[in-house]
Amino acid sequence: MPVNGEYEASPSEWVRDQVTAYEESHGTRANTLRDTALPIIIVTTRGNRSGKVRKTPVMRVLYDGAYALVASKGGAPTHPVWYYNLVENPDEVAIQDGPEPFDVVVRQVSGDERAIWWQRAVAAYPPYGDYQQKTEREIPVFIATPK
Repeated sequence: MPVNGEYEASPSEWVRDQVTAYEESHGTRANTLRDTALPIIIVTTRGNRSGKVRKTPVMRVLYDGAYALVASKGGAPTHPVWYYNLVENPDEVAIQDGPEPFDVVVRQVSGDERAIWWQRAVAAYPPYGDYQQKTEREIPVFIATPK
């Protein structure tokens, strides 16, 4: 099911600005993490409490047509808000990786499958390894597959 409804932009100015620039340019601008050359995607979810459409830049971890969505929050002790959106509404998620968004279904991975995807995530964005060392929680990994 597509993610339709009222969009509520992030309270974080840099997130709002990046999402706007990415979408307005159809993915040709603001497609890397701030001042790095590391690519990002825009993940659209339904808010788990508000029900509003939310958009978040997330590091691009792509393997064999599937995306890993790593809920690192920079190694903070708590999950990012979008983690709860994915748990609550795994069938109402879209990814924009280029000109147009597309619907995906997500699932959280664990065990050996998580370990494999974690290695792929750290290879794509090495700071993830440092983030895991900063926190006692196991950083969640979701796999998003196009519908």
